[in-house]
Parts: sequence; C-alpha cells; structure tokens
Amino acid sequence: MIGSLFAGISGLNANSTAMTVIGDNIANVNTTAFKSNRASFANVLSQAIGGGGNDIGRGVEFWGTAPMWAQGSLENTSGPMDMAINGRGFFIVADGSGSNFYSRAGEFTFDRDGRLVNPDDLQLQGYAVTSQNPDGSLNLGPLGDIQVPTESTTPPRSTTEFTVDVNLDSAALIGDTYSTSITVYDSLGNNVPLTLDFVKTGNNAWTWQAGSTMASAVAPAGPTAITFDPTTGALNGTTDPTINLTLSNGATMPALTWDLYDTTTSASNGDLTQYAAPSTTTFQTQNGFPSGSLRSVAVDESGVITGSYSNGQLVPLFQVSLADFPSYYGLTKMGGNLYGASLQSGDAMPGVPGSGRLGSISPSAIEMSNVDLGQEFVKMITTQRAFQANSRVITTSDEILNELINIKR
Repeated sequence: MIGSLFAGISGLNANSTAMTVIGDNIANVNTTAFKSNRASFANVLSQAIGGGGNDIGRGVEFWGTAPMWAQGSLENTSGPMDMAINGRGFFIVADGSGSNFYSRAGEFTFDRDGRLVNPDDLQLQGYAVTSQNPDGSLNLGPLGDIQVPTESTTPPRSTTEFTVDVNLDSAALIGDTYSTSITVYDSLGNNVPLTLDFVKTGNNAWTWQAGSTMASAVAPAGPTAITFDPTTGALNGTTDPTINLTLSNGATMPALTWDLYDTTTSASNGDLTQYAAPSTTTFQTQNGFPSGSLRSVAVDESGVITGSYSNGQLVPLFQVSLADFPSYYGLTKMGGNLYGASLQSGDAMPGVPGSGRLGSISPSAIEMSNVDLGQEFVKMITTQRAFQANSRVITTSDEILNELINIKR
C-alpha cells in the first residue's frame, strides 16, 4: 500500500501542474497572438527484476506542454501599421545587437527615428525597395530594419509624354481658333504651362502650334498642318509629334512626345478628332511630377509599405519579411510574445508574404489569442476531479494501512 500512496502523490503533482497550464491559458485569453498550451501526461512503470508480465503502474508524470498553433481570430484595429499574419509565418524583429526574434504579434508603430518597432522597441525587419519594374514587381535589397524618415521626399520627374483628348468642331469656320493648355514639369519640378492653339485652315484641315510663357524658344516654331478623315473624323498620319521647349528659368526640359497614334497600328488613337460638336477638351494627362514630401504610409496584403507623397505619388518603400520554420514545436519561448530558433525548430527561412508556404498580411488588424474558454473550463473541471480522485487514493490507502496496523491489536 505504500506504493499506492506515491502513485496518488504523483497524480496530485501532475494534475496541479496541468492546472497551472490551464490557468496560464485563461490568463492569456486577451494576449495578442497567444497560442494556448496543452498539458500531456505519461504513465510510470515499475518492472519486476526478472521481467515478465507483472509490470505495475507506479503513477503518472507530467510529460510536458505542446502549443496549439491554430490560427487566432483577426481583430480589426485603427492602427495603420498593425499587421496580422493570415497563415504560416512569423514577423522578424531585432534588438539592435544582431539578435533576431520571431513573433506573431503585429502591433507596430514608428519611433522618433522612423523605425517600425513593437511595444518593446524591437525593430521589424524587411527588405528595402531598390526599384520597381514596369510590370509592377519590386527589386529588393538585403534584410534589415524598416526605417522611413519622416522628412522623406521624392525628386521631381520631367515630363516626357502628354495626352490631351480634344474634339475640333467640323462646323467651325476657316480661321476659327481653339486653344487648350496643360501643365508639364521641367527638370527641377517647376510647373510649365503648355498651350496648344488650333486654327482651321480648310475643310478637314487645321494647324496646331505649341507655346509657353516660360519658354524662350519652341520647336517646331511655326504652325504644323494636320488633316482629318472626312468619313470618320479620325486624325490622319502615323507619327507622334514632338515639342522642344527652351526654358527661360535655367531648368531643362526633355523633348515632349504628344501621344496621338497607336504604336502597334500606326493609326490614330482617337485622342484628337473632328466631329460635328463644339470644340472641347475632355481629358488630359502627362507623366511628370514635382518633388513631394511624405504624407502617410500604408501596408498591403503583400507586406509592401507604400509612402503617399504630397505630389500624389505612391512609392513602395519596404516589404515586410516573414520567417518560416521546419518545426514550430521546437521554437523556444522567450516571453513578450517572442520565440527563438533552436536545434529542434531548425533554421529560420525568411521570405516575403505570400511566397512559398508563408501567409499573407491583413493590414490594420491583429491576431487574437486562440484560447477557447469553453474548452479550458471543461479541462479545469476534469483536472479538478482528477486531483480530488488522487487525493482519495491517498486517504483510502492511509485507512487501509491503519486497518493493517490494527490487526495486531
């Protein structure tokens, strides 16, 4: 009966530890991205010296805990830099000394130096965007701190191409004039007004001439003749005209291409027409812009942090990095919603959101704890009953031993 006493004690110890695990889960029900833990038990055997089938259980031992890596619910927030990982992966944060940690908690803000940090001032890691390809894909630099200086500016870009959608009235009289203007930008980002004057010279025939109050010389210097198809009202010709401005402010201006023809068909693209309707300009655009200062930043599902500038430009600045591991169960808990890599977890495999097995980013959201309170309360009841039952084993064994001692009496 002495053995049953120690078996009961082992049950008390194991279930009291399990109750600690349950209490920890319930305490962290509101902890960002917390993963609940499950308590495990293992039986203890006492084998006879001679072997055989008379192995007797000697109680239970606490076998350890295992985190439950189920996705937590996502909570929308008002934080523009709050991020939740929808799927696999961890944010990579650094302490400034070269050590990296990993976290699912995506509560980030900018510090006074423009670094994106968590509440413990650990810096979020990502890739700086070095350039953007014509298809929209990004060229990225090495992994490092995400830092967006508040005084960030974008340089100006000179206008090289423009478009104006103009209809010239086919019923206009010879000598009638129609003018339209568009603002373009020089090498320093100055606004340069460009005026286009159209004069009707005959049936389906007009001339155009460019001018600017900031130009000391304009080429072509004289009026240029254009004609329209009398059947369709479409512009005749095949080649886009170019305009050269010599500016009086000391800045330079590249040749301006007036986009009038489709490059694949060498036919009119429909921007300049002659229909029986009043002469009017319905649309205009150009590809230059002045310098601009940073106004705000935002992050998208791919983890791309984009800066919005005062000149209307949206510039991709960084892309957040996520890390995956061969085994999540081997990660070392570091406290503060952090994990560390270990031999059991394998090395971190960084990448961008949405690549490989990595999940995507949910902007302005955080991942909630995956603790199920109903399940934890049921575990609490069963653990409490198990503790009570083991205590009854001890008291019953004590009564049996007492009866044994009373036999001599």
